[in-house]
Amino acid sequence: MESEEMAVPGAWRFTPPVFPDARGMFAAPFQGRHLRAAVGHDLAVAQANTSVSRRGVLRGVHYADVPPGQAKYVHCVAGAVLDVVVDLRVGSATFGRWDAVRLDPVSMSAVYLAEGLGHAFLALEDGTVTSYLCSTPYDPAAEHGVDPLDPALGLPWEQHIGRDDLVLSDKDRAAPTLAQARAAGTLPTVEACRARADELRG
Repeated sequence: MESEEMAVPGAWRFTPPVFPDARGMFAAPFQGRHLRAAVGHDLAVAQANTSVSRRGVLRGVHYADVPPGQAKYVHCVAGAVLDVVVDLRVGSATFGRWDAVRLDPVSMSAVYLAEGLGHAFLALEDGTVTSYLCSTPYDPAAEHGVDPLDPALGLPWEQHIGRDDLVLSDKDRAAPTLAQARAAGTLPTVEACRARADELRG
């Protein structure tokens, strides 16, 4: 398993070996010991989510209150996604920075993002299936979003899908900009995220 920290601290890309044969292929996109070696603690899985999306579906940017926050481990089972991580931690040296990775069942790469980071993905093909492990269960009162089309973020959707072909939920389309979310005090702080990480490392 190869691991690489992304341009946003606290986000990691993991790429497992893939074993093809006459029947198809086998890979293990999540391996706990490799994640623990990279991030310094285990991922306690409280919920596993699966989404099916047609080409152009854009989900996010989503994040959760910290504490406890919600870490995610994301991989693509069918089709392909552009997976994006955004630093939403107020006070972070990389606040507002993002990084993007293509996830698909060829490379079987996966992305881990720590508590306090924002997550979004764009389906690049019809029938795209995305699976993600979550460290905490879904809590609608603690879930928030930032406008994925916020020009201040400059996320790279239109390099892949034309703006008119993007499909967003009403909730995501109505989400505040990064500046509005910061002014409203809904974004996590880097101090709270560091405290949570220290707690997880014991």
